[in-house]
Amino acid sequence: MTTVTFDTLELVDKLKTAGFAQEQAEAVVRVIAEAQSRLATKEDLDNGLRDLEQRLTIKLGAMLALSIGVVAVLVKLL
Repeated sequence: MTTVTFDTLELVDKLKTAGFAQEQAEAVVRVIAEAQSRLATKEDLDNGLRDLEQRLTIKLGAMLALSIGVVAVLVKLL
């Protein structure tokens, strides 16, 4: 996964200027950085959709083949 880089020290300074204590500002920046590392990228979503499409195609193909087989058996019996 790719992450967006940002200046953590600058963010800590901005938070301190806004009234946060040093420890609070650092904790907020750590939480943001950790949450950012778990974000899905467009590539992650594209890969997931591609896998889903492949599985769906296989399942639909199997259902179609089974349906044709059932119809063929019913035609032969009647």
